[in-house]
Amino acid sequence: TSVKLLVRDFETPKLQEMERLVERLAGEAVAEFPGARFEIEVEESYRNMKEVLDGHPDVVENALEAIRRAGIEPRVEPIRGGTDGSRLCFMGLPTPNIFAGEHNFHSRFEWISTYDMHKAVEVIIELCQVWAEQDKA
Repeated sequence: TSVKLLVRDFETPKLQEMERLVERLAGEAVAEFPGARFEIEVEESYRNMKEVLDGHPDVVENALEAIRRAGIEPRVEPIRGGTDGSRLCFMGLPTPNIFAGEHNFHSRFEWISTYDMHKAVEVIIELCQVWAEQDKA
């Protein structure tokens, strides 16, 4: 029998705590069955991009400014999902998630309006402008 678990948290040290908990519980479970054994293999798929973005506050501030310029009040919410942004952050390219307008992610009811798509494009155009202005300064 095999068991696969996805261990997720916003903080890396808590992931390690959970891994130790899984190992302890597996040990307790096999102790009840003579000859049983367990093996744990941990494979990191992604980490919290905040670890990288905290070291590059200008990247997030520029994104927030672009969102405001597009006429949207920014909402900053933690995300722990395995996004392209998370992967890129740990490859050396700080990349916060910026909305694309979608709703009800990864569900049968996921949708996006043309208005929201248009606003997402406006944000990207504004973001280019913000970075260009900083480059001139």
